[in-house]
Amino acid sequence: MTGIILFVVAFILLMLGIPVAFAFGASAIFAALIDPNIGLDVFGLLPYRIYGIMQNFTLMAVPLFIFMGFILEKSKIAENMLESIGKLFGPIRGGLAIAIIIVGAILAASTGIVGASVVMMTIISLPIMLKHGYSPSLASGVIAASGTLGQLIPPSIVLIILGAVMNISVGDLFKAAIVPGLIVVGLYILYVLIIAFIKPQIAPAIKTNEPYSKVVIQALKSLIAPMILIIIVLGSIFAGFATPTESAAIGALGAIILTIFYRTFSFELIKYASVETVKITAMIFMILIGATAFSLVFNESGAGDMVTEFFTDSIQNQYIFIAISMIIIFVLGFFIDFIEITFIVIPILIPIIEEFGIDPLWFALLIAINLQTSFLTPPFGFSLFYLKGAAGDLIRTKDLYKGIIPFIIIQIITLLIVLFFPKIIYLTID
Repeated sequence: MTGIILFVVAFILLMLGIPVAFAFGASAIFAALIDPNIGLDVFGLLPYRIYGIMQNFTLMAVPLFIFMGFILEKSKIAENMLESIGKLFGPIRGGLAIAIIIVGAILAASTGIVGASVVMMTIISLPIMLKHGYSPSLASGVIAASGTLGQLIPPSIVLIILGAVMNISVGDLFKAAIVPGLIVVGLYILYVLIIAFIKPQIAPAIKTNEPYSKVVIQALKSLIAPMILIIIVLGSIFAGFATPTESAAIGALGAIILTIFYRTFSFELIKYASVETVKITAMIFMILIGATAFSLVFNESGAGDMVTEFFTDSIQNQYIFIAISMIIIFVLGFFIDFIEITFIVIPILIPIIEEFGIDPLWFALLIAINLQTSFLTPPFGFSLFYLKGAAGDLIRTKDLYKGIIPFIIIQIITLLIVLFFPKIIYLTID
């Protein structure tokens, strides 16, 4: 009963607009107070749990990758890449949309910051797409979906947090996510090509007066900086030279060096990236503290054991458990962020995963793909908020919601592919 009260109170507080960290913390205190078997004494364990989190070396990678993302966002490196690749694919039907998907994938592999990617691509590309006759729904859908690729393609903040929560090697998670990430990108591009072939008027080709050889050279030049960063960060992890945290530090330093090389370095840039990194990191760890209090009361109430017994004794089928858990995570994605889902729901599922003997790496990838979808699902999909905020009156909310539906379906298809063909995640693991 206490477990149900916890979730109901937390949901009510979230709907009232209470910040997530405080909503989970307050619901934990309320449930502990009304349950005589728990009481406020249970929170005496909280400092020890928080201290354990503070000692988690893997989580140190989170602020470092965030910092790297903000440096690249303001350095004009990503902006130049988007413009030059847009010209490269422009002459093809749907070419500008394909360019955005490719840039979204490259940004995902070099920054992993969804908000920065979506806002930048919206400001630069959306007016151009609409000017050249692109459908508002297709244009907004492509930008919103491409911006979310940073949640699956490493170095992903989602994968780092999942690795820490599930006690899995983040390096293995990064390697395992490569094939699913490429599948998502490939299906995005395939969808754009098909829709542009069926309805050429909604994704027309864009002609350029520049010699195409010059366009190709500009595109290749724009790729040098992000590719160097990708090789430094992911290459050091995959080759076993560095841990994800160490490679994140190298990446942050590498991003600063690139801004010096491209003459966009300034102390204002460092100040901006540092302040924004502190803001986001503080938000993540505040949510983590609130979620830790929530989980503490949930487990002390015995609700965690009840959930485990329900699936292992009553259901006794791991595939039904996987289906139910994926549906729950998908539905929760309509209302709350991936961070809250990871910190609250995943610890409840871990004992059940162990009981069924499910491969935790494979299950973590299923969760990651599912959590990526939460950025697109209305009404609280963060990618939608970022795009609408940056686009203003250029896009109607109706067109935005219509545009993201095909991409949500594509991500569900990717989830099913990984679900039914689990061996594909090991293609990139030694």
